[in-house]
Amino acid sequence: MTITDLIPALKGRGRRRAVDEVERLRENEIALLTNLHAAGDEIAFLQQDRDEARARQAEAEEIIVAQLASIEDLRAENDELRAEVLSFRTRFGPQLAAEANANAVTVPSWVRDTSDPADQATGPIDVSPLWAARDAGLLGPVTNPGRIGPDDDTQPIEAI
Repeated sequence: MTITDLIPALKGRGRRRAVDEVERLRENEIALLTNLHAAGDEIAFLQQDRDEARARQAEAEEIIVAQLASIEDLRAENDELRAEVLSFRTRFGPQLAAEANANAVTVPSWVRDTSDPADQATGPIDVSPLWAARDAGLLGPVTNPGRIGPDDDTQPIEAI
């Protein structure tokens, strides 16, 4: 047995064997060159994307710097206006209080017209504990949300 019998690739049809190998190597070289050019194109696209991203980042940083400066200006203006308001409160506070006291409504409740629903007096609020309300029979299932008590249909809930 010879070495050509052990390695099937070495078997061939005589002198055509070297020509086939050269042709196969050329095909491999063409495929590799195609892949190399495609990779170069892809690298160029990636570098272009990177450059665009860096330009956008620089624009965004400029906008941020401008906005921070604007915020600082607005804060300074806000502080100035706050100080001005406080000085006006100190200066005109007693005058405003005197005007409010001078224009206060001092009509007794029995003289006031309460026919207007917005001006009607409200009754006292019952603040008894729950157990006292239970013992008085005021607790139970609510069958009519507009009424007070479990069975009491005569007392409507007054609007506040």
